[in-house]
Amino acid sequence: MEKIKLIVDSSSNMVDDPARNLEVVPLTISFGGKDYLDNQNLNLAEFLSNMNKNDVAGKTTCPSIQAWLDALEGVEKAIIITMTSSMSGTFSSALQAKAMYEEKHPLSKIIVVDSRSAGPELAIIVHGIEKMLQGEMRFVDLEEGIAKFRMQTHLLFVLQSLHNLSLNGRVSSTVAKIAGLLKINLIGTASKEGKLELLTKARGMKKAIRELIKYMKEDNYHGGEVIIDHCENEKDATIIKEKILAEYPAAQVTIRPMHGLCSFYAEEGGIMIGFHE
Repeated sequence: MEKIKLIVDSSSNMVDDPARNLEVVPLTISFGGKDYLDNQNLNLAEFLSNMNKNDVAGKTTCPSIQAWLDALEGVEKAIIITMTSSMSGTFSSALQAKAMYEEKHPLSKIIVVDSRSAGPELAIIVHGIEKMLQGEMRFVDLEEGIAKFRMQTHLLFVLQSLHNLSLNGRVSSTVAKIAGLLKINLIGTASKEGKLELLTKARGMKKAIRELIKYMKEDNYHGGEVIIDHCENEKDATIIKEKILAEYPAAQVTIRPMHGLCSFYAEEGGIMIGFHE
């Protein structure tokens, strides 16, 4: 198949990869009177340190239409994969950029995919698309192929800190404090509509990891690809990887550090697991 550019936003925790014709368009995270562009130059240690000291609600800003147009520059065919539209205007700004670009370049073809997720599940979807592009699938059939593939991908996450979620009014500050004191971890998922949903609570990380593996099986996991993204928590990410490989020795399991946007929501100790059934 001819050269097709893949464009993702920075919620994917991916980096630009010219060899794969992949470009990452950054979101912006703002708190403490400062804006942080979520790209390869972000100093994550400094970002996390400032975030932990911050006690006022922060915000995230989706890429501008121009940022998407810059990524599309000179492209005939492209696939844009964005984080869930239920939490961000990223998908909407990418759609507007597609319309403008196709109007200016009538022969171009752009597909915009709402991952209804973020982080490692978004990366799993990208890998699925890359496999399709290596095959004989026609460009017109890709959208349907991607939709089918997405039905077999999932996201689970564990949060150890609720500091930012309480600042942003997503959970009460009392709940956040109690959870911190009692070492209660929240385990959740991305629903098929792309909303983040709480599944259960677990006291201590050992129990949380057992719950995670249980939920993976409930989501029909049978040894497909797994990506584990962590925020300063490689230790638990490694334990999860070992537990998966103990049961599914042939599974391909990758561990990656989260970038700015996912770190902002998952916070220190947080883990996100994306997988294909």
